Amino acid sequence: MGIKAALPKYEIYFYNTVLCLAMFWAASWIFEVSSSSENRKTFKTSVKPGWYYFGRKMDTADFEWMMWFSTFREHILFALSGHVLFAKICSMLAPQYRSLVYLVYGLLAVWTSMGWTYVTLILSHCILLYSISLVKIRWLCFITGLCTLATFKCEPFVSWQAGFVEGDFELRHILYYGGCGFTIMRCMSFALENCEKKDGNYNILELLKYNFYLPFFYFGPIMTFDKFHAQVNKSDLTRKEWEMWNIRTQGAIHLGVIIVVDVLFHFMYILTIPADMKLLKHLSDWALVGLAYFNLVYDWVKAAVMFGVINTVSRLDHLDPPKPPKCITMLYVFAETHFDRGINEWLCKYVYDYLGGKHVNVVEELVATLCTFGVTIIWLGPCKVVLVWALLNCFGLNFELWAAKFFSMEPFASLELAMSEATSRRIRAIFNTFNFWSIVLYNILALNSLDFAKLVTKRLLFKGFPITTIIVMFVTYCLIQVIKERERRQALIDDPDPLPPAPPSNATTSPPVTTVAPAAAAAAAAAAPQPAADASKVKAE
Repeated sequence: MGIKAALPKYEIYFYNTVLCLAMFWAASWIFEVSSSSENRKTFKTSVKPGWYYFGRKMDTADFEWMMWFSTFREHILFALSGHVLFAKICSMLAPQYRSLVYLVYGLLAVWTSMGWTYVTLILSHCILLYSISLVKIRWLCFITGLCTLATFKCEPFVSWQAGFVEGDFELRHILYYGGCGFTIMRCMSFALENCEKKDGNYNILELLKYNFYLPFFYFGPIMTFDKFHAQVNKSDLTRKEWEMWNIRTQGAIHLGVIIVVDVLFHFMYILTIPADMKLLKHLSDWALVGLAYFNLVYDWVKAAVMFGVINTVSRLDHLDPPKPPKCITMLYVFAETHFDRGINEWLCKYVYDYLGGKHVNVVEELVATLCTFGVTIIWLGPCKVVLVWALLNCFGLNFELWAAKFFSMEPFASLELAMSEATSRRIRAIFNTFNFWSIVLYNILALNSLDFAKLVTKRLLFKGFPITTIIVMFVTYCLIQVIKERERRQALIDDPDPLPPAPPSNATTSPPVTTVAPAAAAAAAAAAPQPAADASKVKAE
């Protein structure tokens, strides 16, 4: 089945209608539970007074969101605004030195916020990995980087290195782990790219410019060194048409999304409710399923907004940062599941694609996925929840390849060729429905808790069977068809179908055979209609 397989319009309208009604129905259940449980004792620590205009309490369970857009927003805005100001002045006066300005400002900002001992710790790791990169042995650089990263996840190294941080302000631990973790990943990217460099080595100053770029330093996203080095040293700083308009538009969209999320936190306590297991056991099946789904959607929104704010600043610096993660609402395969596109691109380039090749061999794919999730476990920090999450996602990624191999054999291949494209799309959507809920259940492990994931699974597949199971799977089937329709329309835009050739104007009458002069024949050939240069381009225009 091709991605351009179409369904009747009335069928797509029906799927959209069912999906919208189901979303509003699940949201109404969550709103009712939030309103009736607003004053529970277990909610006191996370449900606090919100905006005066609403007269309702607000869900403040996500410390990271509150840190960015409430508690410490003035500090973050001040640091990023200073970066933008000095970067703009340098771009106008001495654009060839703008990367040095990024380095100096980043160093001073880190020094001011975390102290000189923390800067010394970061520099020591940079020097260590730079020294290893001079050997140009890829596996040695990789093992050294992973061992260094593990020192920030395992005792007693964590406590010893944490002593280098000065001050007792609330953000200390988040900035410490964020800066150290992303530093090691950037240094590993630099070392691996230096191994690929055939003539000479990169200067250590290039590593420091890359690592201390302030918008990316504490919270990411990660750009691989080859991309950052090429873009930050670009001499042509002219912008494309409408580029600044697009940057302003993206900034306005991010501001609007922040306001909308804060408003919704006054009416739906989707982050606090999953932590109260006693309350969860008394909720309806629809409320539980809606909580699981909305938690994943919120985590995507948070990642998109936080990375979007940073990406807006980096785009002002003439960089092309990693795009926001793909929305969980648009995912139904494990191969596209990620919440941080920067980390995903890093893992794909240096581990997954490097070991997996074209991802057609079962053994190579298994080795590539095991190594990829092994690195991910070290990155996230080894614990029971992370290990279970990595194991399940690794299985899901491999199972997709096994299923694709199995159904490409006979008689399944012949059966699919014999049916229409629309029928094939419907059958595939049924299998994608179960895949979608596998992704949801596997990932709420990392976002919430193992107990919450077990409860949702039990209600969806066992206690709620068959009514809840069938209804939820049917709604999910409608969602998959809506996603496939969006993908189909995007494919038609990216690769339009060629127009059929136009019929000749005098196809019904055959002209008499005459003898003409060479000059007249040449003139007739010149006057004849010429074939279209590129039918797809004509249609696209």
